[in-house]
Amino acid sequence: MEEQVDQILDKVMATPGNLGCLLANNQGLCIGARGNASKKSAGIIVAISEQASQLDPNCNAPVVSLEVGDKLCIIHKNGITGAVYKQK
Repeated sequence: MEEQVDQILDKVMATPGNLGCLLANNQGLCIGARGNASKKSAGIIVAISEQASQLDPNCNAPVVSLEVGDKLCIIHKNGITGAVYKQK
């Protein structure tokens, strides 16, 4: 499984404009991270995703987009939670 995670993270990082990426399990533990994504942020990434899903209980997988300056963090949960850090 670790090899599959590494392949996914490497594929995400190969996309131009991506600065970092992170995958976390349902308990907020980091499965893997690349680039400027901090493993320490896994818990808060999962918490943000869970809170967003409570805004509309009928929507099963919201996408959260956080913008700061010229950077963007996109969070999505589909079994595991993923975050991609991008340059605008």
